[in-house]
Amino acid sequence: MSNHQPPISNYPALPQSEVPHLTTAQMVEVDRAMMEDYRIELMQMMENAGRNLAHLARARFLDGVPRGKSVLVLAGSGGNGGGALVCARRLHNWGAKVHVATTKSIEAFQGIPAHQLDILQRMGVTLTPAAVPSPAEPPALIIDGIIGYSLRGAPRGIAAEMIRRANDLPAPVLALDVPSGIATDGAVQSPAIRAAATLTLTLALPKIAFRRAAVLALTGALFLADISVPPELYTALGISVGHIFAESEIVQLKSQI
Repeated sequence: MSNHQPPISNYPALPQSEVPHLTTAQMVEVDRAMMEDYRIELMQMMENAGRNLAHLARARFLDGVPRGKSVLVLAGSGGNGGGALVCARRLHNWGAKVHVATTKSIEAFQGIPAHQLDILQRMGVTLTPAAVPSPAEPPALIIDGIIGYSLRGAPRGIAAEMIRRANDLPAPVLALDVPSGIATDGAVQSPAIRAAATLTLTLALPKIAFRRAAVLALTGALFLADISVPPELYTALGISVGHIFAESEIVQLKSQI
């Protein structure tokens, strides 16, 4: 496990206690309402998530300049992995040496994540499908997009092997939404992403899991990113959010734990 400490970012900070936290059921309803009620498509949400993840990776871990730096992206076949693939595309475009490894074969990807993977193939990004990667050089950063909030039980197979490999490598880990191996309700499975410098980018509102000290101990710095969820959607769910992204698309949450 690395003792690498990322530089301090200049993102606005909010006390975590002042921000509502979502249960898994509420997160599922937010996703449904975004697509069915507001017609904000999954492709748009995935692009917003991956774009903000790439911006945070560049500012927080790559000293503002990704050019020439090695980044290992670990991606599952779901929406979490799709966001990581968007991040991979952007970091590649910014000059990073990106290596993408997926938990499943290329043929097993479907829908929008398959579309994102196809783009990377057409761009010639280094890809290791359905296998734990052996990067040509030690990565400066690992992106964790292995498993999102759909986690059911302990990670298995290649996903579990990827988590173990990420924990063994001496590089900081930036996780998308929740670190792989941690459920939205706060259950910590084995294996789970852990590192001294794990940084989690959660989306729209933090998951209820981040109220648990055991989860925060594995999370590292916690950030929120705007994926364009309308405040009216939260109001309909009885949740008061306000305009937390008025100053920046990314804000840092400060925990009192």
